[in-house]
Amino acid sequence: MAFMGKIFQALRRTRETVSDAFETVVKRKVSVESLESLEDTLIGADLGFDTVEAVLGVVEKHRKDGFIEKVEDYLVSQLPENNSGSNSEKPIVLMIVGVNGTGKTTSSAKLANHYKSNGEKVLMVAADTYRAAAVDQLKVWANRIDTKIICNEQAQQPSAVLFDGLTAAKSSGATMTIVDTAGRLHTYKNLMAELEKMYRVAETRFPEFEIHSLITLDASLGQNSLNQAKAFAETVQVDGAILTKMDGTAKGGIVFPLFKELDIPVKFIGVGEDLSDLFPFNRQEYVQGLLGTAEA
Repeated sequence: MAFMGKIFQALRRTRETVSDAFETVVKRKVSVESLESLEDTLIGADLGFDTVEAVLGVVEKHRKDGFIEKVEDYLVSQLPENNSGSNSEKPIVLMIVGVNGTGKTTSSAKLANHYKSNGEKVLMVAADTYRAAAVDQLKVWANRIDTKIICNEQAQQPSAVLFDGLTAAKSSGATMTIVDTAGRLHTYKNLMAELEKMYRVAETRFPEFEIHSLITLDASLGQNSLNQAKAFAETVQVDGAILTKMDGTAKGGIVFPLFKELDIPVKFIGVGEDLSDLFPFNRQEYVQGLLGTAEA
């Protein structure tokens, strides 16, 4: 299965440390020392303190009857089933938010490609008015995907571009409108307020759409990604995350604290630069890729 192969590969660096740590416990038996070593490794992989403590409890409880399988079951149970499809009766507007450098614009294009290949009528809106390169980049992607794109190089207000985009989506009958918003540092209050304004425009002026949002998070940033997500979620509704650059980090466990602490489920994982390098998150396959309990 292509997805499993890609995700398995992407989690290689995390898996190398995590599965080695579990193997050490198996070889050295469950002891205070082996559990401490396992705890350090799992915290280093960013699974989050609560999840790590619970995993250690599972290991101790099942020390004599193959605890890896029990750990896998527990970790899967801690993540929600993913519903990344669009089962809404209304057309959807998907706002893509996040800090610059997290793969936001590329992820917007990958999402457009994903939904178009699933039969949606997709429209892209280039509402990152602060970075000309983002608009140009999205135009190139839209051309490759053969998808209509709305942009306005003269407009300084992202909300104005969004208004034009949703007006076009309404008249063209788009079922999935993907909006690339301006990347912003979560500490910039005026930019965050502007993002809030975009949501207000969408919700008040275009009630016929269902508004959702995904935040792009760089998996390699670990706790800093959590801080970013928390700040965005305090300003606007965040329905899920796209975890990018998963293939370049040993901190692949960030999925757990993201959901446990912030109630933000990972919806997609980005594992490369190609349009096809975006996959709906699958909790079973993810956990197996983390633990090395399934073959690539």
